[in-house]
Parts: sequence; C-alpha cells; structure tokens
Amino acid sequence: MLRGFYTAASGMMAQQRRIEMWTNNIANANTPGYKSDQAALRAFPELLLSRLDKATVPTKTPRSFPLQPTIGSINTGVYMQELIPNFRQGDIKETGQPTDIALINGTLPVDAETGKEGTLFFVVQNENGDIRYTRNGNFTLNPQGFLTTNDGWYVLDENGRRIQLPSTNFTVNADGTIVANNIRIARINIAFAANPNTLVKEGNGLFRSENGVLPSALGNPNITYTLKQGFLERANVDLNRAMTEMLSAYRAFEANQKIVQAYDRSMDKAVNEIGRLK
Repeated sequence: MLRGFYTAASGMMAQQRRIEMWTNNIANANTPGYKSDQAALRAFPELLLSRLDKATVPTKTPRSFPLQPTIGSINTGVYMQELIPNFRQGDIKETGQPTDIALINGTLPVDAETGKEGTLFFVVQNENGDIRYTRNGNFTLNPQGFLTTNDGWYVLDENGRRIQLPSTNFTVNADGTIVANNIRIARINIAFAANPNTLVKEGNGLFRSENGVLPSALGNPNITYTLKQGFLERANVDLNRAMTEMLSAYRAFEANQKIVQAYDRSMDKAVNEIGRLK
C-alpha cells in the first residue's frame, strides 16, 4: 500500500511542475521573443514483484536454485524529466521604435540528428564578457550610446565588438547592417544553433551554450534571414492551448490527490480498526 502512496505522490509532483510551467508560459505571453516550454514526463523504472515463500516454479530444465513465483510488475511513479523550449518563430508586430529589431528566420539547415531546422539568435555580452543568445530584439541605447538589451547586455557585431551608435537616428538594413549619418557603423552578428535544444535556458530571454560559442550565420550560403527595424517578434505562446493544458494538469493533480486520500483512509482503518486487539 505504501507503494501506492509513492506512485500517487510522484504524480502530484509531476502535475504541479506542469502547472508551474504552463503558468510561466502564460505570464510571458507578452514578452518579446519568449519561447514557450514543453514538459517531458517519464516513468520511473518498473519493478518485478515476487512472492516471498518457498514455492518453486516448474521449469523444463532443472535449475540448481528455486525460482520465486512472480506476481507481476509495478510502476514506481512518474517525474518531469526536463523542460524543452519550443523554438517556433513567433508572430511579428510593429512598434515603430528604432531600437526594436525583429529577427525573422528564412531558410535554415535541417539537423541530421533531430531532423528539425536549427534557429537563429542575437549575440549579447555582459560586463564580464560572458556570451549569451536571445531572440528578444527589444533593445535600447544606454547612456554611453551602446546598443543593449533591457537588462544591460551588449549587442555584438560581426567582429564580436559592442555596437556604439551616435544617436537613435540610425537605420538597420535587412542583413543587419547599421547605418547612421550615411556611415556604416556595424553589422549585427547573428548566431546559428543547429540543435537549439542543447542550449540552456537562463531566464530573461537568454540562452547559454555549453558546447562552445555558436557559429555565426553571416556568410553561410545555406542560411537566410531578415532583420526588421521597428518590429518585434512576439512570444510563441498559444494561450488557448496553455489554458487547456494547465486545466488538464490541475485535474490530473486532483485525481492523484484523491488517490492519496483514499490510501490514507485505508491506512487509518488498517491501523485503528483491523489491527485493534479485542
């Protein structure tokens, strides 16, 4: 009976984490460039139960040791193995802000391992020189004129340098070239991830690569993309699906909760009534 407690409790924990995931997706539905998470649930290994007595199992060939009669297998519960971001392109909306830049995927190579297309990212850097990747093009100019994210991460150019602009009066061409006062300032670097699922999601729209620096998409004839100034990529959260999945997870949580309560009542009866000596 205690195994039933563990199985139902693990189901409650898994569904609780699913609810938290869908709640986070809904909360970021208006975050530019946000990539919604998907849950991967997995069952714990099954156990094969056997009777604990001296009975043997008839076999065609003689054995030097007796076999315990098997009862059957039992599942030991479920857990959330990982969160997998969905890198599908979000809708594009116009903002009219010159520092807003939308990254629109074009033709992208298909990864041989996953059978899916890769994806593109802006390359950003913090004060310590750490490199991260983002789809959030809601940029701004800091007091020194550097193009940064709202969290202060510097946007890098094709040479890995920070982009400094004379004013907000600048133009971003489709290939990422920035022009101000008829002078070419820089070209925004775009990184390509063949398998974006290998990236680690850090929050605030940032992703970290644990396999070294991602290669640049610039100059790759197999990759096409477009940058649109004054536009933003919206979050790819499907609100209708998110609400439906969250309610489904909540109902599953309630079902496991009732199972735990039923086991609790059974244990209470076994201890206080069946086991009572008269």
